[in-house]
Parts: sequence; C-alpha cells; structure tokens
Amino acid sequence: MSKQNRTDSKTEAQARRSRPRPGQPARGTRTGRPLLVAFDLLGRRWALRVLWELREEHLGFRALQERCGGMSSSVLRDRLAELTDAGILETGDDGRYGLSGHGRALMRAIAPLNAWADAWAADAAPNA
Repeated sequence: MSKQNRTDSKTEAQARRSRPRPGQPARGTRTGRPLLVAFDLLGRRWALRVLWELREEHLGFRALQERCGGMSSSVLRDRLAELTDAGILETGDDGRYGLSGHGRALMRAIAPLNAWADAWAADAAPNA
C-alpha cells in the first residue's frame, strides 16, 4: 500500500470515528445517550441548514451549496457524509440528497421548535 493510500485510509477511518452514532461516545456524552448524540450531530456547523434546505425536495450537491450560501464545499461534503451515515439523509439514483424516513421524522419533531421560534420572533419585533 502506498503512503498516500495509507494516509487516505487513516483519514477515512478518523472521519468514521468522529461521526456521531447512538450508543457511541460523542461530544457531550461518554455513554452515547441517543439524545445527546443527536445534539452533537445537529449542533455541527451548517447541519440544521442542510436539513432545512432538504425539507421539501431532493437536491444535488451544487444546488444545495447554492442554497446554503457561504458554505464551503468541504464542510458541505462532511455534513452530507455525517447525516447520510447517521441515516438522516439518503441519496437517490440520480445522486441527489434528500431526507430519509428518520430525517422526515426529525423534521416533524423540529416543527414545534420552528413554531416557537416564529412566535418568539413576532414578540421580539418592534411595535409598529
């Protein structure tokens, strides 16, 4: 095995270990408590934005990157890999990304938080 292949394999193995999985230690939990692992995954930079942009349609990499203006391709690649590995996203035969069954369930679970945020924003708006 060449030095480059060993480096690539080592990098891939490190990336797999850092991907949050219920039952495995993650940031904020040594036990891998599922809720805390989910918080770790969803708290990563741009993760919720990616999910939000995929809530209604499947998108290819470039289209998703355009929707998430300002996100680097390397960060998007990492988030897509983590969310796909976690079973929250899936890829279609056409290579576009979309929510899996777990991803759709997650978005339903987040809906009350979205409603709360809308009410909070309305209350915080200056009176006209």
